[in-house]
Amino acid sequence: MAILGWAHVTLTVTDHDRSVGWYERVLGFEPTATQHRPSWVRTLCVHRDSGTVLVLQQHLSGAVERFDERRPGLDHLALGVATPAELEEWQERLAGLDVDYSPIADAGRGGLALNFRDPDGIALELFHRPQNPDEGN
Repeated sequence: MAILGWAHVTLTVTDHDRSVGWYERVLGFEPTATQHRPSWVRTLCVHRDSGTVLVLQQHLSGAVERFDERRPGLDHLALGVATPAELEEWQERLAGLDVDYSPIADAGRGGLALNFRDPDGIALELFHRPQNPDEGN
């Protein structure tokens, strides 16, 4: 009984169209299929380079609260990058797109992290951990 990895991640958003556009423009997730139901609308998005699948879903009824990683559930969503140089390129891209971010920081054990938030305040991270443990020293 093997697990091959995450099949997809679904994030609840407050404005479907805004979020789909943001994830496409900022991170390169291409919207591929949208479903509408009376109580929700969602779009399946695929990252053009990695094949990572992200679903963005807006529930159309009920109270909506802003994301808070201190509540049970998702703390943050981390996307991996191959090299520290790519992490620096991402930092430049976020700056160019006026996305607020925290500068690249040591995440421990040789890892580096670049943290930012989507339009709903969902905590996102671009992360690099060297394959060779000596690379981070």
